[in-house]
Amino acid sequence: MKRWHANLLLLLAGAIWGMGFVAQASAMDSIGPYLFVALRFVVASLVILPFTFLEARRVAKARSTASDSAQSMSSLSPRDLLNFGLIGLCLFIGMATQQVGLLTTSVTNSGFLTGLYVVFTPIIGILLFRNVPHPITWVAAILALIGIYYLSGGDLSQLVAGDFLTIVSASFWALQVVLIARFVGQSGRALALSQVQFAVTAMLALIVAVIFEPIEWQAIQTAAPQILYAGIFASGLAFTIQVIGQRYTSAPQAAILLSAEAPFAAWFAYLWLDEKIAAIGFLGCLFILLAMLLVELVPMWRKKATT
Repeated sequence: MKRWHANLLLLLAGAIWGMGFVAQASAMDSIGPYLFVALRFVVASLVILPFTFLEARRVAKARSTASDSAQSMSSLSPRDLLNFGLIGLCLFIGMATQQVGLLTTSVTNSGFLTGLYVVFTPIIGILLFRNVPHPITWVAAILALIGIYYLSGGDLSQLVAGDFLTIVSASFWALQVVLIARFVGQSGRALALSQVQFAVTAMLALIVAVIFEPIEWQAIQTAAPQILYAGIFASGLAFTIQVIGQRYTSAPQAAILLSAEAPFAAWFAYLWLDEKIAAIGFLGCLFILLAMLLVELVPMWRKKATT
């Protein structure tokens, strides 16, 4: 897959997540946040399970005709499963804090504050793995952050508890992006990674929901449309194409492209929840677009110039 194809996939994931914010917020009119997280990732796990088996069969077939060294590279080791489980833990914490945060903050604010991971991602990459990004990534990250700030209306003077939870969520999204970039290439098993992270998230969220939240079948039926959208599209599809796309681009670049979820979240919140976008918000959209263009085109131009 070419890098620009992968980047289009990441952009699509951001758009799907933008709509997912609306589903996440409206579902909690009927069920608790942890139960919603658990059910959406149960659905996501079931959706991609057949494709995970197909991936495993393809890998097994490749191993049967490959050299010994290639065989060892294509099989999943206990270390791979441990790494995938760690990514699932980050996904659970990021998802849970974001979902609980939506109880007290708006969809637009949540989309903005979640976008902080465009700054957190390169910082975490440097601290953990000494991965220094292309210099233009820092410029693009700052532009994206400014754009998301303008998209929120340029006013953060009245932050509530949900906003602070969403900032915590953003740090774990960044960690998840960095770890995916680190581990998916080593294993070559993008769907297996998605399957494990979904299962871990569903299990942990279900444990918390059983302990702390009421579980009523009627309430689950009422929230079924939001659960199915979040499970099939915002989880099963979007997180999987994120993993696939990150095989071919860097973590900081991926974070900037995924930040497209913020303008999409604001737009869908305007359409479905009647949340207003300030005039300055459209300027924010332009900043985000500029950031995405810079992170895509500047490395390409530099590579051509060097060649």
